[in-house]
Amino acid sequence: MNELIRPRLSRRALLTLGGLSLLTGCSSPAAARTAGGRPSAGAGSASPSAAASTGASAGPSPSPVPGTGTGLGTTVASPSPGASGSGDGEPVFYVHQGPHAIALTIDDGPDPRYTPQVLALLERYDITATFCQLGQQVSRFPTLVGEVSARGHLLANHTWTHADLTRATAPAIRDELTRTSEALEEVTGVEPTFFRAPYGAWSRQVLDECRRQNLTPLAWSVDPRDWSRPGAGHITDTILRTTRPGSIILEHDGGGDRSQTVAALRIVLPRLLDEGYTFVTP
Repeated sequence: MNELIRPRLSRRALLTLGGLSLLTGCSSPAAARTAGGRPSAGAGSASPSAAASTGASAGPSPSPVPGTGTGLGTTVASPSPGASGSGDGEPVFYVHQGPHAIALTIDDGPDPRYTPQVLALLERYDITATFCQLGQQVSRFPTLVGEVSARGHLLANHTWTHADLTRATAPAIRDELTRTSEALEEVTGVEPTFFRAPYGAWSRQVLDECRRQNLTPLAWSVDPRDWSRPGAGHITDTILRTTRPGSIILEHDGGGDRSQTVAALRIVLPRLLDEGYTFVTP
């Protein structure tokens, strides 16, 4: 804990020291389209929520089907499961840690009602997951964040307010990422190394900021759309039907009522283990 009280410059100050020259490469409001990405003609058009809070939905999280966009901005097409990963700075859609490895990711928390339930299930089945956390929630529930970290789970940056960063200015993007990384590091003593864009909405500007902050962009390849509360049966069926070796599964513990997600995980986790899968972090 000595590291937390040692006088040092904040991440925001360090990132600003380079002057305005750091912003010139990403200040244009028209972000460059990434390779293979295209807007989805059928995606919803509702505006993302400006902030997520416990008990209130963080807004719909339209998710990219591999190879498509979200309709909320520039997105990046998913590579095949055999692709090598994100060495080029593009989002990670699959894990490559063995023939039976998959990853479980949990978004929009922490939440004092549902995060402990998810943690209990993960502990029961000895599964390690990645929790993509909102900075606002981290600041509200630091003890819960510390518990997630203490149980060996990976914590990832998921912005401060769950903003659609493809609609944000370069300084706003930087602030969303920096504030959340600082909050996570202050609570856990560990600086996050992964970042997940809300709504799966990526732009070249966002990816460039990830690179500047040494954050690996984290996407997903299995989306049961649990954020829309389609029923525990639907969530369960989608995960079991679409999970393949290397899959990164998207679930939520925050942003609203996640009882269906918890109910589905009670079924899904032992079933996937019985099928021979091993859970890893990216």
